Amino acid sequence: LDDQQQLRLLSNTIQEADRMNALCNNMLLSSQIEAGGYNVMQEELNLGELVIHCVEDFKIRFPNRTFKTDIGRGIIVTGDKLMLQMAINNLVDNALKYAAKETPVTVTLTLKNGQAAISVADEGPGIAETDKKKIFEKFYRVGNDATKKAKGTGLGLYLVDRIVAAHHGKISVSDNQPKGTIFVIQLKKVA
Repeated sequence: LDDQQQLRLLSNTIQEADRMNALCNNMLLSSQIEAGGYNVMQEELNLGELVIHCVEDFKIRFPNRTFKTDIGRGIIVTGDKLMLQMAINNLVDNALKYAAKETPVTVTLTLKNGQAAISVADEGPGIAETDKKKIFEKFYRVGNDATKKAKGTGLGLYLVDRIVAAHHGKISVSDNQPKGTIFVIQLKKVA
């Protein structure tokens, strides 16, 4: 193979290995949460640094994608770093998976009414109102053509919901304008 073919093959292999690793982690965490076997760590952490780390990792893995960010610095929350990282990664991964490659993924972290608000927005096909009520159910996948083409198990948003609940936070989904989806995680900021 020529150099370009080798690089493309290696890149595809690494992306697939990363996807399989995330899938295994999601399945293991899902099982542990359901069995009550995962103890949520309660440590103060800089949420801004965590969100930046997550986005930078995706920028390395997907150098041809566009990321827009507005990440507040010094926002401290109490929680489990691994679980929150997994929640953020699942939302960004979904945004990349379901939106066209030429559209940006926008990640923000702001303070709203004393709460840290992590927002992940895409410009994909969006989610129907009837599906918005079901997307956080285990193994549920929206039944349109976009999701049938994308690889997934229906565990990602279920885990995001469980992780946010374990942190006494809220997760919401809304329409992006003119098209797409916005997910927002709200967590209590350390005073």
